[in-house]
Amino acid sequence: MRFKWSRLRQWLRTTSQHGYRGWLAVQMRLWDGFFKAATYLERLCAPMRRPVAAGDLTQLRQDLLEESQLSWRYLVLVVGSCMIATLGLLSNSAAVIIGAMLIAPLMLPIRGAAFGILEADRPLIRASILALMGGSFLAVTMSTLLGLLTGVAQFGSEVMARTEPTLLDLGIAVTAGALAGIAKVDPKLSSTVAGTAIAVALMPPICVVGLWLSQGNLNLGLGALLLYLTNLFGITLACMVAFVLSGYSMVQRARRPLGITLVFTALLVFPLGATTLRLLRQNQLEASVRSALLDRTVTFQRLTLVDMSTNWLTTPPEISLTVWAPEPVTPKQVALLEQFLARELRRPYRLLFFVSPVEEITSELPDEG
Repeated sequence: MRFKWSRLRQWLRTTSQHGYRGWLAVQMRLWDGFFKAATYLERLCAPMRRPVAAGDLTQLRQDLLEESQLSWRYLVLVVGSCMIATLGLLSNSAAVIIGAMLIAPLMLPIRGAAFGILEADRPLIRASILALMGGSFLAVTMSTLLGLLTGVAQFGSEVMARTEPTLLDLGIAVTAGALAGIAKVDPKLSSTVAGTAIAVALMPPICVVGLWLSQGNLNLGLGALLLYLTNLFGITLACMVAFVLSGYSMVQRARRPLGITLVFTALLVFPLGATTLRLLRQNQLEASVRSALLDRTVTFQRLTLVDMSTNWLTTPPEISLTVWAPEPVTPKQVALLEQFLARELRRPYRLLFFVSPVEEITSELPDEG
């Protein structure tokens, strides 16, 4: 019996057509749900929207277009902010990094891009994307060169804190982006721009990408890039919503660009959610270990936990504990703690203890007898 390739091709063609039609149906339902939600939001927020004069709309567009140009003034701000942020990251100084956040040059083209996408303004979109890409590339290049020139072997906590973004960072970006958009159309709220720039910083994460590239560590560099993209899309989406609610763009025209931006922002939820779950699991594990060492286990009452790290890539996960102890830790004690964690967290763990001996010394002399 010969195999008939024609039937296989026909079956594959039919299956793919049905799958494509099913995907189109799901997509249409999602779009329909989004449009209904947008219409409901428009009706709900209609009393809050104020009429915008044509002159105000033109003035906003001109201001955003001027801010979004790849000019020498913009490049000077990018260079200065990048230098301050990178040196602050290398010196692990939070105060210096905040100084770089206050400059916030990358915030300007993002607001321009948000308004340009809403209004389908190609010149504004083109200028904003060019300025954003040029500034980001310049910042990555400069921070990479500074990392190579300084030769710092190990980065501090300020760098490491920007390699694991979570869903909380997305929430911060959306909130700060909305305030930045409202502050642009309402001069009375212009004083909030500095606060939003500090809350959702764009320059430090992109500089962290360059620093990790200088050491050839792509994994941590991708984590910092994820934080940068989270802030970028969160600010863009929130600015678009702020412009619509402020009356500077019609909801009917803004539905499709808002929906597309929302889809791209929603795609970030998956890696951010995975990081959030991993951090929650790490916090739960650390709390259980501390509870076992300090509260529940009599054997470990005299131990002091100094540091703890977990390698989730091994099977089972490996926990390294650095402790201070007046007495050596025995294998039986380690086995008891492993059993306790397995019962508490419902999965096995392997423990590695690094014990530093502690000697108690007082001012009293020992009795000579």
